[in-house]
Amino acid sequence: MDSEAERDPGRRFDEVAEAAARAFRLLPAAPQDLPVSGRAASSPARRISADPDTVERDLVRLVLTLVELLRQLMERQALHRVDQGDLSEEQEERLGATLMILHDRMTDLCEQYGLTMEDLNLDLGPLGTLLPPAD
Repeated sequence: MDSEAERDPGRRFDEVAEAAARAFRLLPAAPQDLPVSGRAASSPARRISADPDTVERDLVRLVLTLVELLRQLMERQALHRVDQGDLSEEQEERLGATLMILHDRMTDLCEQYGLTMEDLNLDLGPLGTLLPPAD
């Protein structure tokens, strides 16, 4: 039997978009995180350079940044599901353990390539940093 989402793929895209919007609403920008117009940044933007000697590390940094962004989004979605009561206690435990393991692996990979988790927070210029501030 076809589910309603399989009959209407647009509905599934709408559900995914709504989930992403909910994830972004979980951490609203604080006033100190917003750029002040007309004021130069206090520190130069950290951007990936195209230096042939560091290209591998820079590529790893970019990939790990994207993985960390997705990890944080998954974590926020998981917290939202826990708050909504959508998960059983066993599912909550398994999800929590999985997210902790993923965080540990990210930390290990950063150490392997001489990076810190702060190095993954790319500066997007007037948009601010890619990742929210660490708690």
